[in-house]
Amino acid sequence: MEQIENRTFDEIRVGDTASLVRTLSYHDIESFAIMSGDVNPMHVDATFAKSDHFHHVVAHGMWGGALISTLLGTQLPGPGTIYLDQSLRFVKPVSVGDTITVTVRVAEKSSEKHKVVLDCRATNQSGEEVIVGTAEVVAPTEKISRPRILLPEIDLHRKGRRYERLIEMTKGLEPIRTAVVHPVDAPSLLGAIEAARAGLILPVLVGPKLKILAAAALAALDLAPYEIVAADHSAAAAAVAVAMARAGKVEALMKGALHTEELMHAVTDHDLGLRTARRISHVYAIDAPAYPRALLVTDAAINIYPTLTDKRDIIQNAIELAHALGIPQPRVAILSAVEIVTETIRSTLDAAALCKMADRGQITGGILDGPLAFDNAVSAEAAKTKGIVSPVAGRADIFVVPDLEAGNMLAKQLEYLAAAEIAGIVLGARVPIILTSRADKTLARLGSCAIALLLARHKAGTMP
Repeated sequence: MEQIENRTFDEIRVGDTASLVRTLSYHDIESFAIMSGDVNPMHVDATFAKSDHFHHVVAHGMWGGALISTLLGTQLPGPGTIYLDQSLRFVKPVSVGDTITVTVRVAEKSSEKHKVVLDCRATNQSGEEVIVGTAEVVAPTEKISRPRILLPEIDLHRKGRRYERLIEMTKGLEPIRTAVVHPVDAPSLLGAIEAARAGLILPVLVGPKLKILAAAALAALDLAPYEIVAADHSAAAAAVAVAMARAGKVEALMKGALHTEELMHAVTDHDLGLRTARRISHVYAIDAPAYPRALLVTDAAINIYPTLTDKRDIIQNAIELAHALGIPQPRVAILSAVEIVTETIRSTLDAAALCKMADRGQITGGILDGPLAFDNAVSAEAAKTKGIVSPVAGRADIFVVPDLEAGNMLAKQLEYLAAAEIAGIVLGARVPIILTSRADKTLARLGSCAIALLLARHKAGTMP
């Protein structure tokens, strides 16, 4: 193991030097911002930085200062050094991709308390000075040699980045007129108004008017720009919203402060609902920071114990959603507990049948494989270890669960144990249905609305 060793005061000579070289990455800037709390937009917001003094993102000045500290603490003088004073002048900005050489040179020694003064200098790849200054330290008097500690690697995951991409995809699209059903509490009302402000929906608030206004007052929201359609209670609000969708007055529904079952009862009504020839199903669009692609889980909210025919529709709904989200040929993993087909586990038989249905053109637009255990669906290494050769293993976009219980537990585990954000959408009805939860954060709510907008415009053929 590499050793880290100091130079004692007696070993140090005037003119001694030490150097290190670093190339700045955006990862470095983000890590420094997290560590310091300095989120000055000139360092972390590329859009803002374009209009700032330097016209692009630049490093925090003290990132270079920290490299000087690294030299003093690890090389010259090294372990045991005590910092007394530091003065720095920042001559030029450091940009992403710049290679910085930092050098410290001993300028003075003083026997009094073993003080050492060092000149400090940092230059870029063109030899231009970016930082100059001096440092005063107390040098160690005893020799120290220790194994260099191996630090953990920093893996930065920015939550919600895929929802941000979906919202970006909606730029230039007309927002969808959306009936927000029974928004009588602050979270559901705020979610609808935030989506309206983001240009994703044109909300029509359906429910008891006095309760909606009371929720708006509680959340300090001005509802003057928005239409309110009166309905006496939650069941009536669901029925009115569904009737508006049937009449073409709205292009989507959004769940407010009522139970999903109450809303879906109106949606699935045989005579007055929004049924189509396709089975209605639900998809969780999950932004899991550690997973490098889209992660769509279906069905975790509508179909409790789906039949083989139900699963055919569930998969087709999810594939068409993936197309709307810009995934032209999604990979579909049909999940089970094992990878082999066995009559003792029904989900493996369903998986085999669904794959054959895809071969025969009964399911189109995606690449199916199953049964696959979850580890093989997300990890190519796990699949290789088990000898599984599959075009889906390790690269799945859509995860088809055996039943609602499995899907709901999978989604909630990803949310609470893997720091995932979850957006929900109901498919297979005449219009998209945005399902939100009181626990949903702002970005997840906006993500659900962005998905509904993209899906509606895709089906209408109005995507650019």
